[in-house]
Amino acid sequence: MASRATIKRGNVRPAPARGRKPAAKRPGLLASLPVSPATIQKAVTWSLLGLGAAIALLVLQAFGVFALAGNEVAKAFGQAGFEVKRVDLRGIRNMDRLTVYAIAFDQHSMAMPLVDLETVRARLLRYGWVQDARVSRRLPDTLVVDIVERTPAAVWQHQGRLRLIDASGVILEDISGEATRDLPLLIGPNANRHAGELASLVAKAPSLKPVISGATWIGERRWDLRFQSGETLALPEGQEEAERALVRFARMHTAQRLLGRGFLRFDMRDPTRFVARVDRQVRAIDGTAVQPQPEPPTATPATTSPALQKVNDTI
Repeated sequence: MASRATIKRGNVRPAPARGRKPAAKRPGLLASLPVSPATIQKAVTWSLLGLGAAIALLVLQAFGVFALAGNEVAKAFGQAGFEVKRVDLRGIRNMDRLTVYAIAFDQHSMAMPLVDLETVRARLLRYGWVQDARVSRRLPDTLVVDIVERTPAAVWQHQGRLRLIDASGVILEDISGEATRDLPLLIGPNANRHAGELASLVAKAPSLKPVISGATWIGERRWDLRFQSGETLALPEGQEEAERALVRFARMHTAQRLLGRGFLRFDMRDPTRFVARVDRQVRAIDGTAVQPQPEPPTATPATTSPALQKVNDTI
């Protein structure tokens, strides 16, 4: 009798096929990183918390919570005695001091931490006298305002107004006629903008500077200089050309003493000619012109000075 084969039931794995290897199990993405999954999870958690905190700060800032808190702290400082009560002004000689005081005390809050120093400085720089300004706090209750003033250099006359200007032509303030005695007078549209060029021009002939009383800017292109003795010197166009002409005139004046000898006008616009206009009017002792009296027929003709005889209307 043939024996029966016993069949075992259970979890029986089939034998692998000959010639095939079992497939290797691939590791996950987190397992391939050089850090542990727990570390990655902590990093993600902290990032989410930081993002939430940043959003909260932005919301608080948008609603002005920080500004309100800062104002309250500043007010507390003010109540503790850190409040603007005095202004220490430095460097002021000509500018109105009350103007500076008004700017310094014009604050939304007098508490020291709330004073906007840059705003105070910017408002001061709007005034012509102020070339530069520095504003600082001196605790507990003082603002220090240090001002660098511009130096007056000339008076600009235009459209019936007299204005004090510095060497660069910046308008300092309107003035009256009495203030023009010690400063040269500039006349003409935009003459103030060329004040620096005029100063450089006059510096080329220092011997003439004390006797120059003013200048007129002609046609936006050249200068007419006026001397204290009453003469006018017409200079050519162009800075270099005008400088050469003025130096030449200074040398001629040194050699022949042209000023104060009865001339009205010198014209040097043409570099090849020197034109002098003689004052032919008879003048009284006070300088006013009078009509000359006709000489009697028997009178001896007046002789002409040898020095002036060589000087005609055109030299």
